[in-house]
Amino acid sequence: MVRVIREKLIFLHKFICSPGQIGSVTPSSGFLAKKMMEPVTWGKMEYAAELGAGTGAITRYVNRAKPKKTKVLLFEKDPYLRTRLARDFPDYACYADACELRSALQEEGIDGLDCIWSGLPFFNFPQAVRDRLMEQIAASLKPGGLFIAFQYSLQMKEQLGGVFDIEHIRFVPLNVPPAFVYVCKKKEE
Repeated sequence: MVRVIREKLIFLHKFICSPGQIGSVTPSSGFLAKKMMEPVTWGKMEYAAELGAGTGAITRYVNRAKPKKTKVLLFEKDPYLRTRLARDFPDYACYADACELRSALQEEGIDGLDCIWSGLPFFNFPQAVRDRLMEQIAASLKPGGLFIAFQYSLQMKEQLGGVFDIEHIRFVPLNVPPAFVYVCKKKEE
C-alpha cells in the first residue's frame, strides 16, 4: 500500500512538472494493465519493449506474465523514473528515448520485437515526434508483431490505422482517467 501511495505522489509531481511528457495524474490501473496483456501470445514471445514505462505499473504485469526467456527493453524519458525502473527491474535494459528504438535494438543485438506496449501520450507530442515514433515502432516489430497502446481518447485512431492493422480497441472505464487500449498488428509488407 505504501508503494502505491508513493508511486501516485511521484506520478502527480511528474505530471505537474511536465504535463506534456506525463499523460496522466496517476499511474495506470491494474484493470488497464490486464487489458494490455490479454492479446499477447506469451509462449512465442522472445523480445518485447515498453515505451513510457513510468513507475512500472504495466511493467509489473509484463514481468509476471512473460516467460523467463523473454528479453524486455524499457523506455522512459524521465531520468528519475528511469533510474527507479532500472533498480526495480534489473534484468531489463532501460533506455531514455523511444524515438531511438531501432538504435537500442541494434545495441542489444535484437533483429525485431514480438510486442511493444506503450503508455506514451502520443497526442501531447508534436506531429513530427509522433511520426518518428510510429516509424520506429513499425520498423522494430517482427512481421505480425503487436503494438498495444493505451490512450485517453480516440484521436490517434487515424494515424495508428495508417501505420498498423488495428485489430480492436477496448475501452477501460476502471482507470483514472478512463482509457482506450489499441491492439494493432504490423501490416503485411
